Amino acid sequence: MSTVAVPGTPLLPGVTPVELHVREVGAEVGSGVPLLILHGGWGYAFYPFDAQIAALTDRRIVIPDRTGYGRSPHVTSFPRRFHAAAAAEALAFLDGLGIEKCAIWGHSDGAVIAAWLGIHTPDRVTAVILEALHLDRTKPGSRAFFEMMATDPDGFGERVTRKLAAEHGEAYWRTVLRAGGAVWLDIAATPDDDLYDHRLQELRVPTLVLHGADDPRTEPRELDRLRREVPHAEVHLLAGAGHSPHSERGTAQITCELAISFLARATA
Repeated sequence: MSTVAVPGTPLLPGVTPVELHVREVGAEVGSGVPLLILHGGWGYAFYPFDAQIAALTDRRIVIPDRTGYGRSPHVTSFPRRFHAAAAAEALAFLDGLGIEKCAIWGHSDGAVIAAWLGIHTPDRVTAVILEALHLDRTKPGSRAFFEMMATDPDGFGERVTRKLAAEHGEAYWRTVLRAGGAVWLDIAATPDDDLYDHRLQELRVPTLVLHGADDPRTEPRELDRLRREVPHAEVHLLAGAGHSPHSERGTAQITCELAISFLARATA
């Protein structure tokens, strides 16, 4: 199966049905607790989960392209509450696959969506792996990064833009970056609002946090807040890692080992 039809999605209002592209690998349908992988804001292929897929062969893994990315329908912008909208889409996606409960590994924006699902629909989530999680709405250290996304995506250089074009298409990849940068600048303009509706402390499902010690998208005290509000979380700050420990050469293997151990305990 390469697509899953959902009745609709808040990310593409007024369109029904919506066909979401999906990668489905691992164990046969019905074997163990499935793992839903949610990609970050540049799409799946820029930070692929190749090592994790190879390591988690005993588990069904489903990886959708969210609306706006890859082979799923395109958009020109994202709503300010796009994490909540993407969470609603993820639930519809799981329904389309007949998956009642699953574990979730979310990266970056995908981690925010995973945490949102763990907070708001804990009956559907057995455990969450939160990698490169965002907590603050205002991220001054990333403002120039988001501004470049929104106004000058070619400024990231040929190596980056070539990879983005390969996944999203030469005619569309700039729209992906512009939309993502614009929505994060919009999010930052409402600092009194919280990404989690002030309910992060309600995240009570088993939680593994993987975070690069050198992640440039992290603001001071973000992880302190996470430890304070989600005290049961198992937090690993990975030395030498940046924004994507799962796909970086020096830390891909340790993320696999940590995930395998955590999922065995949390979804037994």
